[in-house]
Amino acid sequence: MKFQRVLLGLIAASVMAMGGAQAAKVKIGVVLPYSGGAAQFGEQIDRGMNLFIQQHKGAFGGHEIELIKRDSKRPGGDIAKNAVQELITREKVDLLTGFVFSPNAMASAPLINQGKVPMVIMNAGTAWIPSLSPYIARVSFTMWHAGYPLGGYAMNKLGCKTAAIGYTNYPPGKDSRNAFTTGFEKAGGKVLEAIPMGGPRQVPDFTPFFQRVKNAKPDCFYIFVPAGNHAVAVVKTYANLGMKGAGIKLIGPGDITQDTKLQDMPKEAEGMITVHHYSADYKTPVNMAFVKAWKAAYGADTTPDFMGVAGYDGMAAIAHAITAQGGSVSAEGTMKALSGWSYDSPRGKITIDPETRDIIQDSNVHKIVSKGGRMMVEVIDTIPQVKDPCKANGIGKCK
Repeated sequence: MKFQRVLLGLIAASVMAMGGAQAAKVKIGVVLPYSGGAAQFGEQIDRGMNLFIQQHKGAFGGHEIELIKRDSKRPGGDIAKNAVQELITREKVDLLTGFVFSPNAMASAPLINQGKVPMVIMNAGTAWIPSLSPYIARVSFTMWHAGYPLGGYAMNKLGCKTAAIGYTNYPPGKDSRNAFTTGFEKAGGKVLEAIPMGGPRQVPDFTPFFQRVKNAKPDCFYIFVPAGNHAVAVVKTYANLGMKGAGIKLIGPGDITQDTKLQDMPKEAEGMITVHHYSADYKTPVNMAFVKAWKAAYGADTTPDFMGVAGYDGMAAIAHAITAQGGSVSAEGTMKALSGWSYDSPRGKITIDPETRDIIQDSNVHKIVSKGGRMMVEVIDTIPQVKDPCKANGIGKCK
């Protein structure tokens, strides 16, 4: 993977106009899947980062940034950890970012602690990751932002007194299972089944798992799988087994109705309920301008999804941290700069919680509708400014 250097706002004499401060060079290590089945996720985040840089060249305070990219390929953790070690020891990066998969962020955390290099996570959603290091902040989400409120919503608003859960068997899947179970049972619901459905690398044949759920006859079937091809396979299996006709509502986090995959789903996707923090269909001025700029930059047939907006917002956070520290980036200084940082994102207002270094944001209830021959997200309800419920309630590893 070749290095990429992006120069921003340098003055000829390398002296900033503001206060005569010396311009600095900041090296940012980016760890994303640029190849393999998860490359689509890496591309989304990479494009979001680059779009922010193109639109906000003055946001870095006249400092030069160099993006040094490394390919994490898969979610096992070993490749990402090796990449992080190289970025810290050989490339001497000032800050690390990216991290699509939770196992990659988890495996890298000890190196973050040892090297005292700050990490800004742009996706990995297992709730307790920031507890692994005081130098980690996250701009994306936790599995609890969607799973926990959807548990209560399913019971109280969707009339689901019983539910089954299907989840990909790795840390985010288990976390999502726990989040929904906690919210659903707290509201008075009963979970009939909780079924692990293979790992995140290859899309499994979901048929035997879904047939087991159909036989159990729950009111709702809550699914967590990685976004992308897993999600399309989920909805197709749900359709093939006639589960909608059997009265079983398919629900889950917005990963299963990812913007870039929504048009590939069968008609049975219509009416699905998910909870999520972003859709390209949001009709706010900030988001409509963001989507317009995205399509202008990458093509009319492209669309941003929740990973794309995380790349965009993550770079906004990094720009703020660099500017706040005058270009002299440290782990402690970065966390201090990001503590309480707020931003008017395409997804809505976001804030980094000073107590947890995690995101505070709206959790929106999405309904999939068909308009003009196109599947779309319609926001039917909002739980405003949700702090990570796992940490807020002191549950498990979030204590």
